[in-house]
Amino acid sequence: MTDTIHIIVGSQNPVKINAAKQAFSAVFKDSIIECSGQAAPSGVPEQPLTEAETRLGAQNRATFCHSNHAIESNRIFFVAMEGGVDKFEEGAATFAYVAIVDSNGKLFTGRSANLPLPQSIYQRLQSGEELGPIMDELFNTSNIRQKTGAIGLLTNNAATRESIYTQALILALAPILHPTHF
Repeated sequence: MTDTIHIIVGSQNPVKINAAKQAFSAVFKDSIIECSGQAAPSGVPEQPLTEAETRLGAQNRATFCHSNHAIESNRIFFVAMEGGVDKFEEGAATFAYVAIVDSNGKLFTGRSANLPLPQSIYQRLQSGEELGPIMDELFNTSNIRQKTGAIGLLTNNAATRESIYTQALILALAPILHPTHF
């Protein structure tokens, strides 16, 4: 009999829900993955402007989901993804942090690669705008944050917001897959 793994994603954004389903399906190949989303507060600004804010936002969302669900099985995980921006030695970039909380409340955190951002976009972010609406304006798109994201636009869809979240989640699952080594 195939076991079922339940994933609660701290967002109702279909990109994030799909990314969680893809990541868990990739690493738990013999399991049925049931994935649903719920609104979860990040506790950070809508547009995190530092690595620390972005990490905290993902962790807050995942722990909120864990603390607001009855744990009926050890095959349940609470997942969150938070996109953010920061300025690095190489320049401004966007990236994501991911957080996974297992049924015992243990927190696992991971991070995506950086996507370089033009300085003009970074300046607008620093003045209080959000990345999605800026990208919609510049590329004449609508609600890109629930589609390919800035990542898709700036890579000609060679990578997407979903693919980056999926990869970061797969990497964050390593300690769960091999607990004796961690």
